[in-house]
Amino acid sequence: MAKNVNLESAVGETQKAKLTQKTLTEDWWAVILGLSIVTGAYLFYLSGSSISWIAVSPGKWSNFSQLADQFSKNAVKYLALLGLLLVLFTKVTSRIGQKPRNFIPAFIFVFIVSTIVYTLGSWDQAGKYTLEPPLVALGLGLLISNITTLPRWLDAGFRVEFYIKLGIILLGATLPFTLILWAGPIAILQASVVSLATFLTIFFVGRKLGLDRRLAAVLGAGGAVCGVSASIAIAGSVRAKKEHPPIAISLVVIYAIIMIFVLPLICRSLQLPAGVGGAWIGTSEFADAAGLAAAQSYGGLANSHVIAGTADQAVASYTLIKVIGRDVWIGIWAFALAVISVTYWERSEINSKVQAGQIWWRFPKFVIGFLIASILTSLIIHGHSLAEYNKVIKPALITPITSLRTWAFTFSFFSIGLTTRFRELASVGSKPIIAFTAGVVINVILGYILSVFIFGHYWSTLITH
Repeated sequence: MAKNVNLESAVGETQKAKLTQKTLTEDWWAVILGLSIVTGAYLFYLSGSSISWIAVSPGKWSNFSQLADQFSKNAVKYLALLGLLLVLFTKVTSRIGQKPRNFIPAFIFVFIVSTIVYTLGSWDQAGKYTLEPPLVALGLGLLISNITTLPRWLDAGFRVEFYIKLGIILLGATLPFTLILWAGPIAILQASVVSLATFLTIFFVGRKLGLDRRLAAVLGAGGAVCGVSASIAIAGSVRAKKEHPPIAISLVVIYAIIMIFVLPLICRSLQLPAGVGGAWIGTSEFADAAGLAAAQSYGGLANSHVIAGTADQAVASYTLIKVIGRDVWIGIWAFALAVISVTYWERSEINSKVQAGQIWWRFPKFVIGFLIASILTSLIIHGHSLAEYNKVIKPALITPITSLRTWAFTFSFFSIGLTTRFRELASVGSKPIIAFTAGVVINVILGYILSVFIFGHYWSTLITH
């Protein structure tokens, strides 16, 4: 019998088919729902309207009086959003085996807590304390799950993978291919070099330490691409064990929070231009929300300490590197690792040929949704300048979709926290930490060299209007 046989290869053909069909169904339903939302947003935009009326989100507030005024004016919109999501999500989850009577009350709980978290993230001092909604949701979920025990009936609402898949598809709509052209070859080149170097470092260090190759791949993707989303996507591509994504997600979040505070302070001590600092943060951070908080923080420091550049430059360079340059790698890594897993890893483990069709069956279908959504947005904004995009298209089309994306990610991160137990993660030992930390070191050093010495002039003179 071959050693290290994967769980999936050990089950019978019938069981494997059921597992594959379940994953496929959830993926495709996420694609259908995500693209339906995006298409609806496009139709409203083309008719001269917007879905902003239903894509409600808390606005900036500085005191409880302003907050109360906001909710009194938008209470109907929040109820409408809850009602719409309940109808859509209940329809989808019922198709993948979830009973509506279990899901509905559980999701209401998730929505209420997510609303509180989203509101906290809209406080005008939230950036100062890095209270980004997804990160706060994750932290709150972790706190609750590790100090108390929730009623089991709430588990029905913690649809981690469904929420994250939907969020990734909506993310695609906010990342049109046109932005890649606007970003320029330097931004794409730097992001690609960092993504490749970080993944290979984490993967090979992990393998040297004896980690399962699937865990090493999930860790590598989490550090190289877009953190939580990449960890889940790659886990599906390589058929990782269920405990692998939480390990990667925990490390991503821990280092993301550390970098929020450390990177802006180092940039300030080195008096890096705002654009350069933002680019370095983009190559060194692991989570979009955390990186944006760090870039905004440094942009503010740059302005207050007469450092060259503007706050907009820091955010723009960060966005070009992290949100556009690195996040688009999620589909590439998912496909490449699915091919490697099917044609090499599993073949060597079970000592027999694995059907090539498995590449398609396990490829995360929501990545296809991500690409289609991006293409649709690209067609909409084709022929427009970056200035027109920022002034017209973004507020009417992109911002409402971004709001819904934030809701989806907040649902997912809160659910991740509620289903993660530190005592279970402690059993994996120090090897994943060492491997991921090696990637962090490469990320930071390589990012600094590229941002400051090689492409420093480009980032310091970046035009943001």
